[in-house]
Amino acid sequence: MRILILGRGKTGRVVAEIARERGHSVQVLDAKENEDAGSLTPPSLATFEVILDFTTPEAVIPNLRACLATGAKVVVGTTGWYSHLDDMRKLAMRKDAGLLYSANFSFGVQMLYRLARQLGNEARGYQFKIDETHHIEKVDSPSGTALELQKILSSTPYGVSATIDAHRTADAIGTHRLQVGSADELLVVEHQALSRRSFAYGAVRSAEWLAKRTGCYDFQDVFTQILA
Repeated sequence: MRILILGRGKTGRVVAEIARERGHSVQVLDAKENEDAGSLTPPSLATFEVILDFTTPEAVIPNLRACLATGAKVVVGTTGWYSHLDDMRKLAMRKDAGLLYSANFSFGVQMLYRLARQLGNEARGYQFKIDETHHIEKVDSPSGTALELQKILSSTPYGVSATIDAHRTADAIGTHRLQVGSADELLVVEHQALSRRSFAYGAVRSAEWLAKRTGCYDFQDVFTQILA
């Protein structure tokens, strides 16, 4: 399969590495090579089965518009653009394209989301707090994963409100901690990313899955199919 990766950052480089390990042909475009989505022309996109975006919140929307308008299949690991999600979903449907997105393609984080939903459903009267730590070069703060945890909790029947503390340190890959407590006890659920390969593997498997489909998908809803 021919894959185009947008973004040559820390995660984008590992995505390219794993895609090649799985036998795919890979081309990578960095920001300088694709300013304002200028390289994403219909003829160039037609040579790829799937595009993976690991860029920035500023770049991802022009990239999505250019790709989806051609009916392309796009996997998005960039965060900070979800205020445009409805528009991008409608564009994908109009053009019979494919769009799959996630704040985090790690299997472990998907389990954390499920635990958060269960705790939000059952821990009535408890206080919830989200704590996240990432490397200092991460553009968004709080992380997309932390915001997704907060969103999941707020959507539970009791409308749980959770604060977020975000930290940036030099060598962190990614840690998310959910704390549920009262005056008498504290429950802590934590996910630590030990390498970026967990994110990248989920993204590449998502690309393989999306290559045969159209429509718009949240990784949370289909990850058990993708990683089966």
